[in-house]
Amino acid sequence: MRTLLVAAATVAAAALPSAAQASSAPAATAHALAANGKVAIGYFTQWSIYSGFMEKNLVSDGAASRLTEINYAFSSVSAAGLCTSGDSWADYQRPFSASEAVNGVADTSTQALAGNFNQLKELKAEYPNLKIVMSIGGWSWSNQFSALASTAAGRQAFVNSCVDQYLNGNIPGLAPGAAKGIFDGLDIDWEYPNEPGNGNPYGPQDTADFTALMQTFRTAEDQAGQANGEHYVLTADVSPNQYTTAQQLQLPQLAKTTDWLNVMTVDFHGGWEDQTDFSSNLLPDPKDPQASNDKFSIVQTVAYYESHGVPANKIALEIPYYAHAWAGVGSTDNGLYQPATGAASSDSESYSLAAAAPGTVHYDPVTASVWKYDAASQTFYTYDDPQTVAEKGLYIDLAGLRGASVWSLDGDTSTGALTQALAASLL
Repeated sequence: MRTLLVAAATVAAAALPSAAQASSAPAATAHALAANGKVAIGYFTQWSIYSGFMEKNLVSDGAASRLTEINYAFSSVSAAGLCTSGDSWADYQRPFSASEAVNGVADTSTQALAGNFNQLKELKAEYPNLKIVMSIGGWSWSNQFSALASTAAGRQAFVNSCVDQYLNGNIPGLAPGAAKGIFDGLDIDWEYPNEPGNGNPYGPQDTADFTALMQTFRTAEDQAGQANGEHYVLTADVSPNQYTTAQQLQLPQLAKTTDWLNVMTVDFHGGWEDQTDFSSNLLPDPKDPQASNDKFSIVQTVAYYESHGVPANKIALEIPYYAHAWAGVGSTDNGLYQPATGAASSDSESYSLAAAAPGTVHYDPVTASVWKYDAASQTFYTYDDPQTVAEKGLYIDLAGLRGASVWSLDGDTSTGALTQALAASLL
């Protein structure tokens, strides 16, 4: 399997179309993916507009024409256990100038909707087959899930608020239905049931409560879909950690309830540890010096999910568009599996910046991973590049998985090098 995968991936990576070739027929890529039942999902972050990355960039870098779905991150959850905007200015109030807008027309003070939501609406008008999904929670906004999911009444109130706002388009403070037709579904990112995540409340009841919450979402989405003549997507973002976090999930029930699961196969290792390693390696390395309960790879994660009742076509893998980096790394083995003094100041920076940073890129055929080592600054970077993204896409095809999601789209190059590699490899 390893030899077949790496050989096929290397050939396919070499055969990937050039940027000019890809841009000559980009719409066919997304259409072909959808026709094959594959998903290529890109997360667009609410806050990226503050650093100048806007929905219009998804047109210029080709992502909008190559992806099947954009997940908007995130909706927050209020103290009352309801869906709410975490930044209403970015979501639906900020006016976009003509140069910023997808359609090239400036927002006005009299229109019903502005901000990112309106830009997503404009994006969808240009790419009508592109699905837009609201992702709810995330690392920073998962602190209310345990409480709201603990009762049937709490679950129903939460689900009703999310469906009403994002599927029926009734945003508080705006005209009724102002956002209707923008979102094609909901993505639930509870980090994590029966695990603290970002210091969140948790308990053993979360395991069954998460299943019940997702079942409540499925029922409500189906009802809304019947009323609106739509099939609304329902997905959940779940942990790749088969040793702890994934064990807290009732996977067969979740697989049955959702359209698919977005397995967050990222952050296996990073600068918070005292030894360099790969953050999202496809294959395991027998020489990995980590303890037995800290050895990770994508194929191990997939094997765990499949062996615990999740069909292959209900699994989508997450690919990082960012790097993790360590400082104070010696030059032995070009920094791989070496002690470090801590995280580099550039830890968790975008792929585009990491790729441009000083250093030499090395490829590891054992794990199908790349790393960069800069001897002058003693910095070690782990990330994905177009070759490893293409290899992951080919693995997805070979394994019969549903597709991939990427975090996050603002990390790609201005020409969309990573998304181009992903879409081409999934065909």
